[in-house]
Amino acid sequence: MLSDVENHSLPRTAAFFDLDKTVIAKSSTLAFSKSFYQGGLINRRAVLRTAYAQFVYLLGGADHEQTERMREYLTALCRGWDVQQVKEIVAETLHRLIDPIIYDEAASLIEQHHLAGRDVVIVSTSGAEVVEPIGELLGADRVVATRLVIEDGRFTGEVEYYAYGPTKAEAIAELAESEGYDLARCYAYSDSITDVPMLEAVGHPHAVNPDRALRREAANRGWPVLSFNRPVRLKRRLPTITMPPRPVLVAAAVGAATATAGLVWYASRRRTAVGPF
Repeated sequence: MLSDVENHSLPRTAAFFDLDKTVIAKSSTLAFSKSFYQGGLINRRAVLRTAYAQFVYLLGGADHEQTERMREYLTALCRGWDVQQVKEIVAETLHRLIDPIIYDEAASLIEQHHLAGRDVVIVSTSGAEVVEPIGELLGADRVVATRLVIEDGRFTGEVEYYAYGPTKAEAIAELAESEGYDLARCYAYSDSITDVPMLEAVGHPHAVNPDRALRREAANRGWPVLSFNRPVRLKRRLPTITMPPRPVLVAAAVGAATATAGLVWYASRRRTAVGPF
């Protein structure tokens, strides 16, 4: 169960989360299009095109061909962008654009995994300049994201590392090796059929808001299907209330009783020494 605290004598575990439409309600990259326009990085036509791409993505997800076309378009679009300017724009608009579209259910799951002693890792096809600040906002322990080639402080339009499909599963396996995760006891969450390799890499895969193909795959494999539909600002949501394990409760009760008894004993000794007033 998620609320069970990890036994430290066992290998470590982690929960791996896809980002777009799994933790947040939109595409993380496309969400910043207006901010990039206001910063002079893209023109109005590009804003309209990314808005349309966002609509198509939200309507039915993105299969392999659509994802590849989007990747090619976005990498070409950012050719020549100043990396530091991109980071500054993301930092300045992160809370306004991303905070309101984080799923309450996903934030609760992240809390529960942390309470259970598991690391939380965001694994996203979006660029690291966007994903890393979002991961920090969410309290993730690690982030795996696409990295673009940078020369002289600007994007070249080429991809250094593409976190997509089987590559995500490979990254998870590498993290398991370096961090000592027991993948059979790890969890993974995604909305897309393209993330089947990531989901089948762990012992506890979950389909979240799945596209049609992933929904069929989950049904065939008996994977749990979760529905997230409550975007909420992090600062407005109440923290998940999770009862500690029974031994902790017992220890706390004994400790409280001992402390109370000590105070009563001290008070009685003090009254005996100095009188009732």
